[in-house]
Amino acid sequence: MIETTPFTVFIAALITAVATGLGALPFLFVRRMSLRWEALGNAVAAGLMLAASLGLVNEGLKIGVWRTLLGVGLGAFAMWLANRLAHVRDDLTVGQLQGADAKKALMIVGVMTLHSAAEGIGVGVSFGGGQELGVMMTLAIAIHNVPEGLAISLVLVPRGVSVLAAAWWSVFSSLPQPLLAIPAFLFVALFQPVLPAGLGLAAGAMVWMTVTEMIPESLMHVGRTTALGTVAVAISAMMALGWAVMGG
Repeated sequence: MIETTPFTVFIAALITAVATGLGALPFLFVRRMSLRWEALGNAVAAGLMLAASLGLVNEGLKIGVWRTLLGVGLGAFAMWLANRLAHVRDDLTVGQLQGADAKKALMIVGVMTLHSAAEGIGVGVSFGGGQELGVMMTLAIAIHNVPEGLAISLVLVPRGVSVLAAAWWSVFSSLPQPLLAIPAFLFVALFQPVLPAGLGLAAGAMVWMTVTEMIPESLMHVGRTTALGTVAVAISAMMALGWAVMGG
C-alpha cells in the first residue's frame, strides 16, 4: 500500500480535477446545437447540478446541520450579489464571449469552482481519516466530475467556446481540489468544522443558478413538460451514479 503523504493526496485530488475535462468529449462529435437542443442541454446541466447540490447538502448535514444550512444561504446570496454586479457591467467580456453569454460562462465556471473547493476540502479531510476512505472519496468525486464537466461544456460550447477550451475551463474549475486537499489533509482538525459550511455554500450557489438562470432559459424554448422532465431524468441519473459509486 502506498504511504499517504501530502504529495499522494495532491495527485489523488489532481486526478479528480483532470476527470472534469472528460465531460467535454461528447462535443467532439456534436459541433453545433439547435436552439431546442441547447435548451435541452441547459435542462440536463441543471439536473446534474441540482443532483450534485443534493449530494453536497446530504454530506454536510451528516457533519453539521446549521453550518450546512448557513452555507446554503450564503451561497445563494453570493450568487444573487454576483448577478447584480454582473448586470452593472453590460460590456463584460470572457475570451470571445460578450454580454449575456460572457456572464453565463463566468457564472457556471465560478459556481463549479466553489463546488470544487468544497470537494477538495472533502478529499483532504477524507485522507486524514485513513487511506481507504480517501481513495473511495477520490474515486467517487472523479466519476462525479465527468458529468459536471459535461454541465460546464453544455453551457459553454453552444455559446461559441471550442471543445478544447471548454475542457480546459472544466479542469480549471476543479483546480481548487488539489490545491485545498493538501492543507485539509495536514490540518484536518482545522478544516473539519468548516467543511459543512463549504459544502452548503457550493450547493446554495448551484441551486440559485439552476433555478434562476438555466431552468427558466430551458422553459422558454422547449416548454414546461419537456424541460422539467429532462431535469428530473438528469437528477435521477446523477443520483443513481452516486449510489452505484458509493455502494448504495
